[in-house]
Amino acid sequence: MRTEADRLIRQAERDLANARKNIEVEAYEVAAFLAHQAVAKYLKAAWFILRGEAPPHSHYLVELGRGLEVPESLQRKLAFLNPDYTVSRYPDAANGVPYELYDRDTAREKVAAAEEIILWLRSRIRG
Repeated sequence: MRTEADRLIRQAERDLANARKNIEVEAYEVAAFLAHQAVAKYLKAAWFILRGEAPPHSHYLVELGRGLEVPESLQRKLAFLNPDYTVSRYPDAANGVPYELYDRDTAREKVAAAEEIILWLRSRIRG
């Protein structure tokens, strides 16, 4: 299980770095999606490490966070990122064109939320 967790963490770190880069190229919806993905992968890695079992097959960040007893302040950030799994990519989910719904400030807020959650998860994993 540790190998799976390590792979998830490595990819999550890459996703987070790419989220930051996408802000600079004005691909704000991509930054939001990658922020979601980085958090989802970190949550799943933490599930493997802290619970000693495979995480649920879910992209619902709030559910994954509850299973890891993420503090309430971070649960709100999980809820903030949760819609970006679909809204950032699909016009039908966004009820519009995704790239038109995101701006620099929103993307920065999404990445900052992901960074804060990941910082907390790193501290839990490293114990």
